[in-house]
Amino acid sequence: MSHLSRPALTLLAVAVLAACSSAPPQQAVAPPSPEAPQVGAADAQAAKAKVQAARSLAQTERRMESYTPPAPPAPPAPMPDMGAYYAAPASIAPMPAPLPANTERYAHQDDNPLQRTAEQPVSTFSIDVDTGSYSNMRRMVEQGQRPPADAVRAEEFINYFDYHHAAPDTRATPFRVTTELAPAPWNSQRQLLMIGIKGYELPKRELPPSNLVFLLDTSGSMNTPDKLPLLKQSLAMLVPQLRAQDRVSIVVYAGSAGLVLPPTPGNQHARILAALDQLEAGGSTNGGDGIRLAYAMARQAFIKRGSNRVILATDGDFNVGTVSQDALETLVSDARSSGIALTTLGFGQGNYNDQLAERLADVGDGNHAYIDSDKEARKVLVQQMQGTLLTIARDVKIQVEFNPTAVAEYRLIGYENRALRREDFANDKVDAGDIGAGHEVTALYELTPVASTAQRTQPLRYGGKQIAAGDAREVADLRLRYKRPGSDTSTLIDTPILAASLQQQPSQTLRFASAVAGYADLLRGGRRFDGWGWDQVLVTAQGARGSDRDGLRAEFVGLVGQARRLIDPGQGEVAVAPRID
Repeated sequence: MSHLSRPALTLLAVAVLAACSSAPPQQAVAPPSPEAPQVGAADAQAAKAKVQAARSLAQTERRMESYTPPAPPAPPAPMPDMGAYYAAPASIAPMPAPLPANTERYAHQDDNPLQRTAEQPVSTFSIDVDTGSYSNMRRMVEQGQRPPADAVRAEEFINYFDYHHAAPDTRATPFRVTTELAPAPWNSQRQLLMIGIKGYELPKRELPPSNLVFLLDTSGSMNTPDKLPLLKQSLAMLVPQLRAQDRVSIVVYAGSAGLVLPPTPGNQHARILAALDQLEAGGSTNGGDGIRLAYAMARQAFIKRGSNRVILATDGDFNVGTVSQDALETLVSDARSSGIALTTLGFGQGNYNDQLAERLADVGDGNHAYIDSDKEARKVLVQQMQGTLLTIARDVKIQVEFNPTAVAEYRLIGYENRALRREDFANDKVDAGDIGAGHEVTALYELTPVASTAQRTQPLRYGGKQIAAGDAREVADLRLRYKRPGSDTSTLIDTPILAASLQQQPSQTLRFASAVAGYADLLRGGRRFDGWGWDQVLVTAQGARGSDRDGLRAEFVGLVGQARRLIDPGQGEVAVAPRID
């Protein structure tokens, strides 16, 4: 009984007694002893009950002495070791914050189609000196993202580089045209025609007076290091080059437009830099009001026979005020007609509106650049300042008529959004691109000779009478039209391209330009260069780097390698910048 406590024993006894009281007695009660006193009937009955209780208690104690409690239940089986299936982390990492939505905008464009010369012998387009597509691509590739196809404009890739085209002999002609014809590096059965235009160079000290209005986006979306801080740093590089005869104004726009600096002499560098330094980002983007105020300042400080220009620096995120692109284009076009040009500088990522920035520069007789670093800012605003600020030829158009006797097929590489109708070439009312002092423009055509076995198309069965063949000594006739600043009448330049000019091997210049064009094609899907892949582009670019004093060609070679690792399926999954339609 030592294993049962006394209270537990008592409880068991009470339970047994309760059971016994309801059951018939097991035996008769013994008569009282002779020594017991005589009592009444009631007392006798009580004494009898006490005796029965004592007997029951004794029986219960005897039962409890022989009671053996049941064995305790077996402990539960141990849980299986889950370490073989799951390794618990030392700590639970917090959920990452969602990335901001990517709202970058790029205008959709399809590659120029292959044309059969007998059916469509004339190609017409406006020149383009923009380079923003290349530096924007560089930013994405260096960040490990594949650029969207629509962000890649082949002509801006090609024109990013200097090919040392021959400059005009005198300033009587604003630019000089040169050509080169050689076998295409990707297929010896085809030919590559390079057209080069070089504007005359003007020393900075000889630039005419400039009336510049810096129209700066200071909205909340510009509050990242690659936007407003880089913008201020970039324009600060331009300020020391300004002279007393120049005029500078600063207009900002956010929730509302404001005048930070009224027209100020360009040699007041400290005052201009102080106005730039005080700028801070905040608010939404009322770009329409800002542009109107900027043009008002440009008209107030207008310099006759000078360079009058608004420089718009923004990420392009116009979200309040005048947001219609058509309305903005009309406003910019009207100002261009009055002699005030517009240059656009793009900054930042995530909400960069390339489509708007490029288009406004086109309409405004200016150029568009994307600034991704202080190095790019120096290239655009210091090294190329003359071309950025001074236009030497307006509405420059190119028209090439191919000789069907010599050329079976042709394709213009790039310039998709600069295509013009044939009749637009001689129409001086049609706007086209402009060339600044010292600017170069390069265009490439891929040709398939008539005798080549590499033709991609067949002649039409029901094409009717064939076009009469021209002089078999000519491959094509190159025509250019341009206007001098202040003139509304264009001047024509006509240059035949002779078959005898065909070289046996492409020059270093042509090989590097072809590598850049091939790289752009690979970024857009790699469909146009006869299977010319990453290896061929890389080898061609490396072999055509030349002196490369500024290191831009070496940088390009590095970008080819980086993009190859991003895009080549053999290198695994890649991060792709989302396409925004």
